[in-house]
Amino acid sequence: MTVSASTQITDLAVNDHACLTYGELEELFDLTAAFVRDGLSGGLKVLWLSDGPPGQSTAELARRGVDVASAVAAGQLAAAGCEGRLLSGQAFAADHAMGWLGGQMAACRPEGFPGLRVAVDMSWALRPLAGIEQLPDFEAGIANALAGTTVSVLCQYDRERFDPVTLASVAAYHTRSVAAATYHADAVLRICRQYAPPGIRLAGEIDYQAEESLALALAEAIRLDGDLTINLAHLAFIDAPCTRLIMDAARGLAASRQVRLVCSAAVARRFASCGAGELSGIGLVTVDER
Repeated sequence: MTVSASTQITDLAVNDHACLTYGELEELFDLTAAFVRDGLSGGLKVLWLSDGPPGQSTAELARRGVDVASAVAAGQLAAAGCEGRLLSGQAFAADHAMGWLGGQMAACRPEGFPGLRVAVDMSWALRPLAGIEQLPDFEAGIANALAGTTVSVLCQYDRERFDPVTLASVAAYHTRSVAAATYHADAVLRICRQYAPPGIRLAGEIDYQAEESLALALAEAIRLDGDLTINLAHLAFIDAPCTRLIMDAARGLAASRQVRLVCSAAVARRFASCGAGELSGIGLVTVDER
């Protein structure tokens, strides 16, 4: 059992050019929310270029505790698509994309912000675009532009969809490689750290054979300050020993801290049968109630 993560998302510095690789959308949204949250708390301007449907980015940030409305109203946060910024129709040109980024970098200080954070979902690069061979040039341009600045860029690549050759070709241009700390990952179960809100996330099915991994994940999460979220929204089954392990960890927290269990209805019933709904320090939330 190992905990794998080259760099924690919370470790990024002011001028890092980081490469985030993710395996599922939940992981992408979680890590991006932490990147956005920390940038906003540091007084920086934050931009997220997403390849998803309009409004999805801000909705996912808000669901993870980011005060989106206030940040957008203050001009500190913007979420937009890649079209017209990195792309022009069905074409990509590194010079055009760098021109947009350079304009954002130049504008942040006159707007009253000491620096800038930009998250870029690179899924657009999977389309059959003209000029896509310039992707490494774009990554190299970002690396050169960030040197000596207070601007950081988080490039987000789906490791299940991008081929290894493409990932290898852009890796050298990044100062950091970012992934979620993972405690267990196989065809049946994934246990990893959750960053926004802080806690752990489980997906798949878990039984006593993964108790050791679960115990390690819980122990590391408990060492963090503040409340704890245990995200079981994508967990289809949990056995009695693992249910008890989570309950015992929750009971052991200081009275000032709360544990929030996010579950499907079936998993929530198992925790309710163990008394989760009767303890003041545990909040039991089904997926539809999030």
